[in-house]
Parts: sequence; C-alpha cells; structure tokens
Amino acid sequence: MPDIIVMFFLLGLIAGSLRSDLAIPKAVYDILSLLLMLTIGLKGGMALYGKLEWSLLTEVLAVTALGFLIPLLLYPMLRYLVRLKIADAASFCAHYGSVSAGTFAVALAWTESRGLATSGQVTLYLVLLELPAIITGLWLYRRFSSPAEQPGATKTIPLWQETLTNRSVILLVGGVVIGLLYGTENGSQVTGTLTSAFALILALFLLEMGLVAAETLRKVQLRHWRVIAFALCMPPLLSLPGLLTGMALGLETGTIVILATLTASASYIAAPVAVRHAIADADIGLVMLASLGITFPFNVLIGIELYAWMLSAMSG
Repeated sequence: MPDIIVMFFLLGLIAGSLRSDLAIPKAVYDILSLLLMLTIGLKGGMALYGKLEWSLLTEVLAVTALGFLIPLLLYPMLRYLVRLKIADAASFCAHYGSVSAGTFAVALAWTESRGLATSGQVTLYLVLLELPAIITGLWLYRRFSSPAEQPGATKTIPLWQETLTNRSVILLVGGVVIGLLYGTENGSQVTGTLTSAFALILALFLLEMGLVAAETLRKVQLRHWRVIAFALCMPPLLSLPGLLTGMALGLETGTIVILATLTASASYIAAPVAVRHAIADADIGLVMLASLGITFPFNVLIGIELYAWMLSAMSG
C-alpha cells in the first residue's frame, strides 16, 4: 500500500481527471504552502540544534556543486535529443536542476515513517540546489542566445536578489534559523504545533497538487512525445548524482534517499517565477507540463521507493 499521504495526491489526481468540482481556494492553498515551507525549515533547524560542525562544509559544497553541474549536463541533451529551442532548453535546465519542495516534503515524511536516519541539514539542500540551478539555467540562455533574442533578460544583481528573496527561500532559511536558535524545547508552544500538524498540512497540499497535475495532464499532445519521454526517464537518471554524492560523503540512509529525490525532482514554484522574468520567449506551459504534470507524480508515486531500492542495490 502507498503511504497514506500519497493517497491524498491520488485522490486529487482522480478528482481532477473526472472533472469534479472539488477545489481548494487559492487563499487556503497559499496558507498551506507557507506553513509547509516554514515547517520544513523549522524541522531542519531543530534537528541541527547544537550540532553545527565544520565537517558540514564539505557536504554543503558538494551539494551546491550538484546545483551547478546538473543544468550543464542537461543542456546538450535538451537541445539535441529533445530538440528544444535555446530558450526552452535553458528553462528546462533551470527547472530540472532546481528542486521541488513538495517532493522533498513527501520524501521527508516517507523516511520518517520508516524510521530511516536523516540529518537536519537536508532542509538546506533545497536552497543549495535551487539557487545555483536557476542561476546556471539563466546563464546558459545568455551564453548561447544572441542579444536580439534576450529582450526580457534581467541583470545579474536583480536576478540574485529576486531568487534570494523568493518567499519559499525566505521561509525555509528563516525556519532553519529559528529552529537552530530555539531547538525542540524552547519554542515548543509554536514549533510543536507546526511539526505535529506537518502530515496534515502535507496531505492537503498534495490534494491540491493532484488537482493541478490532472489539469496540466489534460494539455498533453502527441507532438510533445519527446518532452514526455524526458520527464519520465530523467528522474531515475538524475537520482544517480544524488545517490553517488551521498554515498561518497557517507551520509545516513534517509539523507541519501532525500538527496537523490531532490536531484531527481523539478521545480514548479521558484524556477517558473525566475524564468518568466528572465527568459521572455520560454514556453512556461511546456516545462510545467513536464515538471508538475509528469515528473512530480512520478516521484511521489514511484520515485522515492525506487531511489531507496537503488541505494540498497548500489550499497550491496
């Protein structure tokens, strides 16, 4: 049986496919998103409470390097195999090099439900992978497109500022700092309420994601078969850098599974915002079809279990 949290995603997916009038109001969804990001940050910060060491620096640098490397590896594949134009190839690089906070939350709940050891710094992976990937994707666009094709390109400093001040990043980093300062006991009247409600918040969030994914999938057309194949085939392949990096660093089993899930995921929140402003001629609908309509359901329904099995097989 799938994890009960995943069943809420399936419920939304089925309801959306049947064109049900089930809907979560946008204001409620926004609140769920904010609570989810903040709670993820708090959980990570509390797990790190009193455990910060210089040895974490190697881990931070290795994960950050993945954020730069993955988009660079994806670009030639997207250009010459998937046959996307430069703007769309760069957009896909930014999205697939970046990460999905929703997928992370499911992976975190999955490892916790199975009692797998997970380190507190996994929350930092979200930021460490997301920021370099978005910057690299936009750099690829500026590097390979002509100046005439870049009417919507923004300057580097505003781009950094916009990415760093994204609400997801603010809540994640802020939550980590608060959890790191107060730990489990000192702020229990607030942190206890949020962390105990984490599963419920995630379940309702996934219900909405199921509805959105169903709507996105209705736009699939046969002419997009290369994009569909990419969105289905890349998650297992992209999990390998996460698995190999985690094993090389000697991380805990749960931490490696989460890192692999993150490298296998694709952004559908932060990256679209940055790309829409910086790459005016990119087809955002096409990359959302791939990331939210195909890759997200794959990871939630199949991927996390698959990456745990791959880790077990690779570990011997």
